[in-house]
Amino acid sequence: MVKNAWELVDAFFSDYNLVDHHLKSYNDFVDHRIQDIIDITEPIVLEQGDYCIQTGQLEIKKPFIKEADGSKSKVFPTEARLRNLTYSAHMYLDMALTKGEDEQDMEKVYIGELPVMLKSNICHLDGLSRGEIEDKGEDPQDPGGYFIVNGSERAIVTMEEIAPNKIILERIGEKEDRRARAIVTSIKSGFRARITLEYRKPRKKGVFLRISFPYVPGEIPLVVLLRALGYEKDVDLVNSVSEENDIQFLLIDDIQTSEITTTYDAIKYIGNRVAKGMTEEYRIKRAEDVIDRYLLPHMGVEPGKRAEKATYLAEMTEMLLQVIFDEREPHDKDHYANKRLRVSGDLMEDLFRVAFTSLTRDMTYQLERSLTRGKEPSVKQAVRSDVLTENIKHAIATGNWVGGRAGVSQLLDRTSYMGTLSHLKRVVSPLSRSQPHFEARDLHPTQFGKICPNETPEGPNCGLVKNLAIMARISDGSDPEELEKSIKKMKLINPI
Repeated sequence: MVKNAWELVDAFFSDYNLVDHHLKSYNDFVDHRIQDIIDITEPIVLEQGDYCIQTGQLEIKKPFIKEADGSKSKVFPTEARLRNLTYSAHMYLDMALTKGEDEQDMEKVYIGELPVMLKSNICHLDGLSRGEIEDKGEDPQDPGGYFIVNGSERAIVTMEEIAPNKIILERIGEKEDRRARAIVTSIKSGFRARITLEYRKPRKKGVFLRISFPYVPGEIPLVVLLRALGYEKDVDLVNSVSEENDIQFLLIDDIQTSEITTTYDAIKYIGNRVAKGMTEEYRIKRAEDVIDRYLLPHMGVEPGKRAEKATYLAEMTEMLLQVIFDEREPHDKDHYANKRLRVSGDLMEDLFRVAFTSLTRDMTYQLERSLTRGKEPSVKQAVRSDVLTENIKHAIATGNWVGGRAGVSQLLDRTSYMGTLSHLKRVVSPLSRSQPHFEARDLHPTQFGKICPNETPEGPNCGLVKNLAIMARISDGSDPEELEKSIKKMKLINPI
């Protein structure tokens, strides 16, 4: 039975680490996400000959170092700091080079090093008692949750972003302008596609609803895209969006304005945008490829998902037009229900995915060069472990992350113990520091109990650099497919 507030705090910290959000996320990255990235990577098929590289299970060995005499010894964080080493684990991947139909046995290949987060599952300090930690030259009060790269302590700061795969509605300008847009940041395997549907009155003759998505220059009419996704009949197109007369009349105006009446014509229209000047066959193929891969990729990238994407866009359109007709309020982007925090494991996942892609490209080049010279190709010789190691190490050492973001990892603040804790619980918004963003800088009521209301820097970073409350915990995301299966089992919804 808890008697007072101090006992409650003690009970909380007996179960949870101060930097639990970093440790849990990094452990999940090591235990599951790295293997998932390797598994979804397509097998490497060489252009010359019929060679193919198959990949299997990954094995990660805790940090060790090869001494000058060839012996191996464990490396602890204190030694890494003193000797300016990178505290990193060694990764071995099962690989096999097959020729034609021949099956080859898998062999363990060293693919590179992965910087280890202190106190994580693959750290030598994990599971040690207070006395054992002191014997290794570490402070038992040190929470961990950071990396040691070239002897320097580097912390990955938590990044704040608008919730992905969720429709966000917002008004543009004043209410009287009757302009609004719906935005979805669709994320699939690290690829981010921003889909923007906008309603605005045309200056002269034109359509009200226009949509933009990656690899299609400019904006295209929504009606054209819905036709390309399979809504060929006008009746189906109107009924898919809404049953309300006002909204239907507005859509009928767009349908009558558009000269595109068939699915083939709509795909051809998009093809003229994405592959101008090419043959008609190539334009159509390219348009279909862009629609499948870059329009709402989180729903799937197969042609069979087009009907679902059309339904999703119709729902999105209805929500947007409800904002125009004052039947629905736009979303508050600063509400914390519309925000997500990307912690160490999420950011390391982005980094590893790009680094592993670079490694597979380099392997392909090395093997093709061996074949060109008439040599017998070998997987072990083709893998240059420096490619993966340097990609990851350089990003953490400099803070320059994939996607052009800077300052993702920073030199750990050791001014004081509280300064260190503050740094490890920091949350950074990606918004530009040079622009006002008054609302984003304000304290929002939904931050209560999650974000510290006092601690934020003065000057251009004010309100954009925040800190998690000391007892705040970040919940994990759920797999949508598993969630859908569970709901169907409960018979709360009809199966699609």
